[in-house]
Amino acid sequence: MTDLSLFFADQLTRRLGGFHPDIALILGSGLGRIAEQLQDPVIIKYADIPDFPQSTVSGHTGQFAAGFFCGKKVLCMQGRFHLYEGWPPQIIRDIIHSFKRLGISKLIVTNAAGSLRPSLKPGTVMLINDHINLSFANPLIGPNNDELGPRFPDMSNAYDRRLRNLALQTAAEKNIPLDQGVYLMVSGPNFETAAEVKAFGILGADAVGMSTVPEVIAANHAGLAVLGFSVITNLGTGLQQQAQSHTETLTAAEAAAANLTQLLSHIFERL
Repeated sequence: MTDLSLFFADQLTRRLGGFHPDIALILGSGLGRIAEQLQDPVIIKYADIPDFPQSTVSGHTGQFAAGFFCGKKVLCMQGRFHLYEGWPPQIIRDIIHSFKRLGISKLIVTNAAGSLRPSLKPGTVMLINDHINLSFANPLIGPNNDELGPRFPDMSNAYDRRLRNLALQTAAEKNIPLDQGVYLMVSGPNFETAAEVKAFGILGADAVGMSTVPEVIAANHAGLAVLGFSVITNLGTGLQQQAQSHTETLTAAEAAAANLTQLLSHIFERL
């Protein structure tokens, strides 16, 4: 079995030049500007890494940015990979497992998501406390690498309780609005129908998107502590009258990014 995680980790190590990140941060659609807050950044283009996948979606720059954020050593992904682009979920696993090989212990994931309840308004930052995987794909399908994690990983603490409590406490103390809820993943790329939005709400989900879950599964498998946030960019189909569009998603995500950046900076100070 070819272990791409080992290869990607080696390629990143060479390009990081002695910088050893402790935290990985994956930035969703319209949220890439958070990486601009890094001090002394090292930029690594995905295209410069052999066999590394390339971002094809607007709002995803397609590069790593490594540097200091509030005194912590961070590796940012400005651009992630989605099932609807044609990437197998196993490539997402290999990237996350490469983080483990780099010595990273915490993964913070962000995404742009649609609201499944009217009270969760566009512009809201939602702390993810659990997820539902309706993509019908799993990054761990295939041979298991026992060196990196167990064949049947537990998901009872998929979004680390300690990190979630820290986020909630920080938001309350700094008076930063923060909702919380369950994120549901579909494969996309089409937006959901009104009937689907209604059904997802009945299932117990609060927001819906097309990413994040494969990364979280792979991170839990490798023993990384995960903290997740959704930026709510729109009300789901049937909850608003206008048609959904990716342009709307990017615009709303960029507008809400300031709140998320502020919250993350205070959280990083306490990690």
